[in-house]
Amino acid sequence: MSRGQFSAMDLKGAYDVEHMSSTSRIEHELWPLDGIDPKKAKFPCCLIWTPLPVVSWLAPFIGHVGICREDGTILDFSGSNFVNVDDFSFGAAARYFQLDREQVNGNVGLKTHAHRLHYKPKRCQCCFPPNLTGHTCKHGYKHSEHGTAITWDDALQSSMRHFDHKTYNLFTCNCHSFVANCLNRLCYGGSMDWNMIDVAVLILFKGHWIDWKSIVRSFLPFAVVLCIGVVLVGWPFLVGLFSFSLLLMGWFLLGTYCFKSLLEC
Repeated sequence: MSRGQFSAMDLKGAYDVEHMSSTSRIEHELWPLDGIDPKKAKFPCCLIWTPLPVVSWLAPFIGHVGICREDGTILDFSGSNFVNVDDFSFGAAARYFQLDREQVNGNVGLKTHAHRLHYKPKRCQCCFPPNLTGHTCKHGYKHSEHGTAITWDDALQSSMRHFDHKTYNLFTCNCHSFVANCLNRLCYGGSMDWNMIDVAVLILFKGHWIDWKSIVRSFLPFAVVLCIGVVLVGWPFLVGLFSFSLLLMGWFLLGTYCFKSLLEC
């Protein structure tokens, strides 16, 4: 082969090396996270939950939820036009669930398909491009509504700016709405359809208790109210408590899946 001429295989090999180098640089952008430290209230890339005063005494499955930055700083929507930073409202976290940053991309389905074909796909953070035109996932058109994000923290910051102009309401626009908005901006799990119910189910069924004290703090008030109510009122109190919980669940389920305009936030 004469000087200056390259075969197709040589060109392909050079492309593969360059592509692998580029992919490696993208992967290295996800630096290792610090460990979870409840004593310092640091929960990197986690959802966290704590019981609410009074409300959780009557319905222990309801609580206050927040989401954390990569450095573990807690963010939670706790009042109208206000997102709390590094000072979790209503007490220390009782439960946490660490999110997987590998799922912050639009190729989750591709990975499953690639696994069936017995090869490891190249990682592509298509939902963290430098601009909107860089989005290659199936939800790319939705990013024009939710906005583009460069990093995990940038997505959370965008949600903070959005909720700085929102009125807090326990029944229509609350802390779960804020977390769902963050997950949609992250396109977490390849989905941009996260809602309050999804967030609640995720933390309640997959969350981990901080320690046994957190379990006591979450359920003891409910147990005390339950005992006092049964002693003073009797079985009708149980019926009323059950009806209250059923009404709450019915409201959020209907508002989320049947009358979506009620819970738009």
